[in-house]
Amino acid sequence: MVKPEKLDPHWDDLDRTMGQLFMMGFDGTTVTPHIKTLIEEHYLGSILLTAKNLKSAEETTKLCYELQKIAHDAGHAVPLAIGIDQENGGVNSLFDEIYVRQYPSSMGMAATGSTDLAFEVAKATAQEISACGINWIFGPCLDVLTNARNQPLGVRTAGDDPQEVSAYGVAFMKGYKEAGVVTLGKHFPSYGNLEFLGSTLDVPIITESLEQLSLSALIPFRNAIRHGLDAMMVGGCAMSSAGLNAMHACLSDQVVDGLLRTDLKFDGVVVSECLEMDALSHNIGVGGGTVMAVNAGCDIVLLCRSFSVQQEALRGLKTGIENAMISKERIYNSLRRVLTMKSKNTSWEKALNPPGINYLETLQPSHTALSTKAYNNSISVVRDKNRLLPLSNIIDSEEELLLLTPLVKPLAASAASRALSESATTGTPEPAAWERSSSVMSGERVFRELGRSMARQRNGRVLHTSYTANGVRPVHENLINRASAIVVITADANRNLYQHGFTKHVSMICNMQYTTGGEKREKPLIVVAVSSPYDFAMDSSIGTYICTYDFTETALNSLVKVLFGELTPTGTLPGTISKSQKLHHSRQHWLVEIFNEERDALALDTLITAVMDGTPPNQRSELSSATSNSFILHHPEVEESHFVVRNSSTQALYGFCSTYFFKSTGTGVIGALFVDPARRKLSIGHSLHNRAIRTLLQKEGIRRFQLGSRLPSIFLGIPTGHGTERKRLRSWFANLGWNAALSRPVCNMVARNLQTWSPPEGMAKSLAGAGSQFDLVYGWDYAGPILDHIKTSNRQGLAEVYKLALSDPSACGIIRAKRPEDGALVGTVVLYNHHSRLSEFIPPLKDLNEAAGGISSPVISPGVGEYSTLLQGLVLLGMRQIKQQGCNACLLDYMDGDGNFDGFSAMGFEVLHNFEEVSCDAATWTMIPPS
Repeated sequence: MVKPEKLDPHWDDLDRTMGQLFMMGFDGTTVTPHIKTLIEEHYLGSILLTAKNLKSAEETTKLCYELQKIAHDAGHAVPLAIGIDQENGGVNSLFDEIYVRQYPSSMGMAATGSTDLAFEVAKATAQEISACGINWIFGPCLDVLTNARNQPLGVRTAGDDPQEVSAYGVAFMKGYKEAGVVTLGKHFPSYGNLEFLGSTLDVPIITESLEQLSLSALIPFRNAIRHGLDAMMVGGCAMSSAGLNAMHACLSDQVVDGLLRTDLKFDGVVVSECLEMDALSHNIGVGGGTVMAVNAGCDIVLLCRSFSVQQEALRGLKTGIENAMISKERIYNSLRRVLTMKSKNTSWEKALNPPGINYLETLQPSHTALSTKAYNNSISVVRDKNRLLPLSNIIDSEEELLLLTPLVKPLAASAASRALSESATTGTPEPAAWERSSSVMSGERVFRELGRSMARQRNGRVLHTSYTANGVRPVHENLINRASAIVVITADANRNLYQHGFTKHVSMICNMQYTTGGEKREKPLIVVAVSSPYDFAMDSSIGTYICTYDFTETALNSLVKVLFGELTPTGTLPGTISKSQKLHHSRQHWLVEIFNEERDALALDTLITAVMDGTPPNQRSELSSATSNSFILHHPEVEESHFVVRNSSTQALYGFCSTYFFKSTGTGVIGALFVDPARRKLSIGHSLHNRAIRTLLQKEGIRRFQLGSRLPSIFLGIPTGHGTERKRLRSWFANLGWNAALSRPVCNMVARNLQTWSPPEGMAKSLAGAGSQFDLVYGWDYAGPILDHIKTSNRQGLAEVYKLALSDPSACGIIRAKRPEDGALVGTVVLYNHHSRLSEFIPPLKDLNEAAGGISSPVISPGVGEYSTLLQGLVLLGMRQIKQQGCNACLLDYMDGDGNFDGFSAMGFEVLHNFEEVSCDAATWTMIPPS
């Protein structure tokens, strides 16, 4: 075991050590007695600055220098870590019109489609704050929006695709590091799917299981850790799922020491959520919370503002150490991590000499160009069905253009909203609170400027008014009637439902035909989402829809250029909505959940019945006789994950998808995918498929994907028995990225009336002439040579079928073909009856409605001359054995369709179901299928 590095005797002073384990904030734009006391008397090691502390770049530089000078003069061994939120978009703590540039939000950067550009923007952001003396950026935001429509995070994260969030998160992180600032990932273990209960004293809850989190939300955190993330913020949310219950994640050793440290192997600095949050301080108390946070594994405890609360936290930690509730070892382990982090980017030379305005002046020209480029590349025209863009093509200069904008608060995480919440207690009118903020302009001001900018660009009149929760008023109707085209702005309409209702009402008015020059046509309407792109992404009734991802001035300048044709938009919707848009403009994004056997088994049986009922009367459904049990293998060498789309109120299932990972061959299989016939064409299948592929992509050792499974033997591939249905299904899977041109035909076959059956004349003689010896064996005593023999084939599921058969000797056997000269196996086939465990996963056997046995998975050694004869011989002996057992039908559950059908037809078999098995290389799979 590696001994911890010996610390300087300076740290024998417990107060100095404790000070390094806190990060605190204060009110004021200059050094206050409060923060001075914390640095001088309590040796505070880290400070969080917010927009309330920062007036300008120049003032910020001066403030950072003064804070560091106080620490230096107080005898601090290392400089302060000074951190801020500088996420861009609407969440910037430091704003300066002259020296600090605006850049798109995380989701806006993802819309550019360029991680290289994201790196450059992150680097520029970090250079600007670093010039002012700030050395720690609270970013990147690594949350995956698994419930994108109802989250306050909005555009602060790159989207709902874990791989995309991960790619941009790592690019941001590398950019920050390149500029020499410390990075902090947030908000572990993900704020992307919180459930909000209402009261400020109720903690938002993560209800996803560890397995669900691991498959999606944890991917960006895991990848950022691998690429050298310096620090991690653990959230204050609750967690409630099987095996994981925590009132606050940052106070839980299960989350911090267990999930983050042990499972994800993170050894950087862990920062707690602010312990001043109402729910946490009310439920636990700050003193006790501090002790719990440190014991859970947090290295730095965050307390944002209140001096009395900060003192309580300091006392709590000291008491915890004195009472042996916290070990000295834990304290010093945290200290080592903090000192290691600080050593990466701080020194007294650097801390006491921030470059300031002079350096920012040199950066300004290139950063201004970068800001414009980033915004120009992010604007996304999602739809323009009636070709309304550019506006100059559809309205003349003497006609009037109407701009309708919402009265909105700034983004939830911005300083402006904090100022706004304080104004509620002082009685200050809302707009004044917005105007007061230097972090981001209020919606009212920035939209007013947008209207002026549009008027200048078009050299014509722009009518502009705002709308509120009062809906469409007579003044709006009059202006709509006057105008020749309308632009409606929305900002998070999914959470501000009045905006959604208002926009739909305006759309309805515009769709009512009106006459111009004797011709009837719709009034042109353009809807622009200036925050979350989810507002109308899936609503194709909004024919022209544009997304800007934030409503900073720079973003809206780029919007104006797009509206009037000066700029060709290249941005694309991020995450899964981008992929679905390429396939269908009104694609819905369904919540896909992991199949829970206890909860969903009966509902799956009901869904199977609905699918069978939806099959035309003259066709036999592949699901006939299948039950929910048919899909659950519980096989030790097969990893299975099954998914459902369900109605959580009624518990009904709308769709189901089964996946299996066969470790023996590195094959990930989609074994079944079906949707309630009454709910088809609603994208349920797409959502299930995408989740299945994302899950299989995470499997270690995955080499290829396959549509269709030998085990369980329900869908052997894409069903191809029914003319137009075959074309539809092939096209559907092709649109998802499967190349059906590389498929191979497979089928299952049945021979009936076995009791009156006899083999074709001459077949027994030709079998004898093949020169092989045959026998029938049962049980594990014969496993070695058989399992060695089947390794000559790499087909998915073979080994698993044979092992099931060998472990069930009372109901299964293996027919072997051996070479006479040396006894080497040259062929094998599995026999089973309806009492076998194997038959549970082969519903077609039960579907024969008579005593039946099955023949499965023939394997002939490569290079055997009489391949067809030997194969027919194995099947013939199998049929005889099944007939002897009193069965009247024999199922061939999986046969290659490469020319062998004629021989088996002569033996009395007919095809039951046809399929196309499709395989592809996992390494070349792309989650974005061609449009």
